Amino acid sequence: MKDNVKINRRNFIKSSVLTGGALLAHAAMPVSAAGVLSIQDKDEGKAAAGDALLRGVCDIHLHCRPDSRERSVDEYGFMKDAVRAGYRGVMFKSNDFSCHDRAYIVRQALPDAPCFGSFCMNRVHGDRVNAFAAQKAVETSGGLCRCIWMPTLDAVYQYRYEKRREQGIPVTDDNGRVLPEVVKVMEICAGADIIFATGHSSPEESIALVRKAREVGVKRVVVTHANSFIWTMTADQIKLCMDQGAYIEYCYLPCLWGEGSKMPQYERQSMADFAAFARIDPSRSFISTDLGQAVMPHPVEGMRDCILKLQAEGMPQGDIDLLVRRNPAWLIGLDK
Repeated sequence: MKDNVKINRRNFIKSSVLTGGALLAHAAMPVSAAGVLSIQDKDEGKAAAGDALLRGVCDIHLHCRPDSRERSVDEYGFMKDAVRAGYRGVMFKSNDFSCHDRAYIVRQALPDAPCFGSFCMNRVHGDRVNAFAAQKAVETSGGLCRCIWMPTLDAVYQYRYEKRREQGIPVTDDNGRVLPEVVKVMEICAGADIIFATGHSSPEESIALVRKAREVGVKRVVVTHANSFIWTMTADQIKLCMDQGAYIEYCYLPCLWGEGSKMPQYERQSMADFAAFARIDPSRSFISTDLGQAVMPHPVEGMRDCILKLQAEGMPQGDIDLLVRRNPAWLIGLDK
């Protein structure tokens, strides 16, 4: 391995705090170097576990192998890193495959691994939202499916943005009414007391979904990455969803992609803008990394960088605790 990719972890963290640029340098590394920042050394692990910065964190939106896209780390390896770092909870997301069943297996190998899975309503499960698949997900051994996401990469809104010829998977009809199969999934989430998440629905679709979910009786409703790319909501739209009982997710990924990274096609979000979203109402919000892309930083280091930069923006520690600890912990059922 070339000297320029042999990065010492302590120097990386120091550089990240001082300049905010080391994570972006890592994003430009080749895939073969992506594992350099994984917390694997036992002594380093002990130090991380004793680090109050990450202790008790819950990251409930990240991507790991196995997946249909290349990822920077596998679920088993990530959970070893997360346990060493002192995480309280992790919920994996795969756009195409179930991961709640794999979380069950990971827990057999790592009994102390606080991992959960989720289930996305994408084309691999059919051309419409598949309520039968959702039901089977919540019935899977271990009860570790803690979220059903509406269509993500196969959502109508995403297809429309990408100008694809195919028809995406709808969540509402032409009049904006939530479809019956989506209502059924809401009922399944309400019965299992797990998260119903809006996925890659448009802001307007998300508002309709939140209203219907409240009517159905879903207690844990999440508007997915309301600060990200084409899904970015206005403050008024966010407050409207909060008033209807939803929790708003803000992902750190947009603060890392953009010019100078291996995901230059997206506009980078400033840390000031990210913090402004988080300040709208921390009591009804949470932060996840949405990391795991092969060309992006390790999710643990991404979360560390996010917290440090929120502190630098003057975010009160109590609000940070709500955003990365208490609210996501409640959403995945760790706190009653």
